[in-house]
Amino acid sequence: MESSKSIPTSLLLLLAIIFSINYSACLADPDPLQDFCVADLDSTKITVNGFPCKPASAVVSDDFFFSGLATGGDTSGMFGSNITQANVASFPGLNTLGLSMNRADFAPGGVNPLHSHPRATELVFVLEGELLVGFVSTANVFYSKVVKAGENFVIPRGLVHFQYNAGKVNARAMTVFNSQLPGVVLAPLGLFGSKPAIPDEVLAKTFQVDNNVIDLLKSKFGN
Repeated sequence: MESSKSIPTSLLLLLAIIFSINYSACLADPDPLQDFCVADLDSTKITVNGFPCKPASAVVSDDFFFSGLATGGDTSGMFGSNITQANVASFPGLNTLGLSMNRADFAPGGVNPLHSHPRATELVFVLEGELLVGFVSTANVFYSKVVKAGENFVIPRGLVHFQYNAGKVNARAMTVFNSQLPGVVLAPLGLFGSKPAIPDEVLAKTFQVDNNVIDLLKSKFGN
């Protein structure tokens, strides 16, 4: 016999629907309340999840245009790669729109070293050459694929990953993010080039090597 204190089935169903709607909303960006919000990068106002908007009367067509990805970057550096960013910091028209893009150029043997994006999933689209692309899951499983021109590889948000040109010719890719400012934590620079420096004892114990190895690595990355 049903207790008089039990919740009616109809009410349970209603609560489930409300929870589902609210939960789904938490997983998505909020709907915009205006057509656009071109970033005012010079504003001194406090910013949260985006920059203040330029007045609509001051917005021009060029605010929605960016040519910075048309030219390849210098790949003669220590990693043999160059990443050109088109995020809200360089392309203010992206403000509040939830996406950005990078151009990645690689010399033969060049690498975009181990790094992560705390605020975005990344989709890698290879335009020229081919790249070994891989990431490591939180279960320490390594997933990788040689990605050729015209092919894609997706990297889940926040996971450590890389791109490497194992070929004998230059390679080029576009990487797309579902964030206007994905953020990047570059593993070698973060660990061995942070300011102030992480104590040698911590790094030596972490990697089970002596301090001489840590000092060598720090000398290469700014510490």
